[in-house]
Amino acid sequence: MPSLRIHFDRLLEGAAPKVERQELAHVERLALVRRHGDFSLAYSTAVQQKLSYFGDADGYIAFGTKMKHHFALGDPVVHPPDRPVYIRRFVEAAGSPWFVQIGEETARVLAGLGYQVNRLGIDTRLVLPAHDFSGKRNETVRYSERWLLKKGFSLDEDKRTVFLDEIQRLSQNWRADRIVKRWEMGFLNRPFSDQLGVDMRRFVLHGPDGELVALLDFDPLFSGGKVIGYTTAFKRKHVDATPHAEIGLTKFAVDRFREEGISVVTLGLSPLVDIAPSGFAENEFWRNTFQRAYDSPWVNRSKFNLQGQAAFKRRFHGIEEPTYIAFRKGTYIEMLGLLRLIKAI
Repeated sequence: MPSLRIHFDRLLEGAAPKVERQELAHVERLALVRRHGDFSLAYSTAVQQKLSYFGDADGYIAFGTKMKHHFALGDPVVHPPDRPVYIRRFVEAAGSPWFVQIGEETARVLAGLGYQVNRLGIDTRLVLPAHDFSGKRNETVRYSERWLLKKGFSLDEDKRTVFLDEIQRLSQNWRADRIVKRWEMGFLNRPFSDQLGVDMRRFVLHGPDGELVALLDFDPLFSGGKVIGYTTAFKRKHVDATPHAEIGLTKFAVDRFREEGISVVTLGLSPLVDIAPSGFAENEFWRNTFQRAYDSPWVNRSKFNLQGQAAFKRRFHGIEEPTYIAFRKGTYIEMLGLLRLIKAI
């Protein structure tokens, strides 16, 4: 029998502004991503379960609904010059929805519609081939890969030769060491899958005795039907793995992409990092709250290690691009809906 909480959620979601959902099949969404999916979340919007879609055969905005409010995920997946039109249409249809983890162009359109726009964090971009891990500042990254090789570890791309039960055991081991063990976050992240989706890539690290120590999955970035880059989607490593494992494996993967002529790798969102003024009209309360959350020992210890994630990505000295969150009112209840949607609470 459904819990009272589930029943209550269904009642609230039924009271949300009625938005006409576009029934896009999985293959149709992927086709649109291959044409217009040039931002970090694009692939995830097409393959993540339990999302809804607003748009038409030429493009869509992915969104989730929680506690009577709609939350758009990322930028519109459509020909970039047409994105403002889709944004305006969705705002009108969805009754002032929130927009979460959006880029600067989407933020600018929303600011023109009377939205408040706050910084949400940063996405780290490695522009290839210029970024090559040379120089003194990347010395520790190079050392991690050398250390692994010297100690008998092997790094490789998984061409679907690793047994799925090995991946399952590694993932279960990794989850056991998480701050929140009972569930994985959603919406901004999708649940981990043992099997790769179409066009995804997986790199693996094996120990000296052959055991699977770590893996790193990437989602593709597209433009005009061609893969132009990759973004970090999932990381798994054994709880007893050396600190060099994740660093060395990331370097190995980026070097392979550079050799293939890939133009960019993004490391994904570092939430609540560098919450400076956004440059748009914004909500000062939420800016201060985000800053306090990032600095809070309690949040980092018991909810999500924001500082640790940011420190890891900064080891690679990429270009840090602000990401934004936008809303009309920014009420407590709306924020509670978002936190529940991403399963942070």
